[in-house]
Amino acid sequence: MELGLIGLGKMGGNMRERIRRAGHTVVGFDHNAEIADVHSLSELVGSLSGPRVVWVMVPAGAATQATIDELATLLSPGDVVVDGGNSRWTDDEAHAAQLAERGIGFVDCGVSGGVWGLENGYALMYGGDAADVAKVQPIFDALKPEGEFGAVHAGKVGAGHFAKMVHNGIEYAMMQAFAEGWELLEAVDSVTDVREVFRSWQEGTVIRSWLLDLAVRALDDDEHLASLRGFAQDSGEGRWTVEAAIDHAVPLPAITASLFARFGSRQDEAPQMKMIAALRNQFGGHAVESTQK
Repeated sequence: MELGLIGLGKMGGNMRERIRRAGHTVVGFDHNAEIADVHSLSELVGSLSGPRVVWVMVPAGAATQATIDELATLLSPGDVVVDGGNSRWTDDEAHAAQLAERGIGFVDCGVSGGVWGLENGYALMYGGDAADVAKVQPIFDALKPEGEFGAVHAGKVGAGHFAKMVHNGIEYAMMQAFAEGWELLEAVDSVTDVREVFRSWQEGTVIRSWLLDLAVRALDDDEHLASLRGFAQDSGEGRWTVEAAIDHAVPLPAITASLFARFGSRQDEAPQMKMIAALRNQFGGHAVESTQK
């Protein structure tokens, strides 16, 4: 099938390639003309046959809103817009209503996989009406990992981004646990090879995981993470997860504490945040701050 893809950065560019490898046609637009297939949204829409599917992969907030505003004037009834960025689920509801006034469908899709998605596939969590999801399904099938799992129609509009938000909240807490354990191991004299302790956990333990594998990879790159500053950003979903927990009276002590730990990393040097920063760089290509000025 044909797909219009808006936003060809770290995620979007690799997604375009994976979809093309599956035999589909992708027309990509980006403000960086060197990587774009077309040079305007109107050109992108005009190059697709109806009913069109256009996937938006730009930063949440103002950039996503501006893109959807323009698409609303260009697309036709029966077309579908997919928001694959990290939008807040409440924004999805507003976008769906805005596009529905023009007969345009809307699907929200949480995407996980970072810089590894091109080869390994992307975990997908999507929300929307079944008829709209069906129009996008061949693209979902191309992007997901091989096998039975890795993609889910989570519910109505907003469900995909809500599920991805909770996923990222869990990710925060898991990274924090690895980071705290690493700092404690580094702090004692009796443990002389922390990296190899982490490596030993990769087989036969209950905490073995891809995240643990990435921690070992980071320690192989820099055994004591000495070149990293203990500073870790939060992308927004952690805050939204805690806010949703408050709204629904659901206790989230571990996730909340992990979010607050990131806030603490911005005040004083925090050794645990070296590991958090290293893990975020390993799985998502997120920028790290060097100790070298």
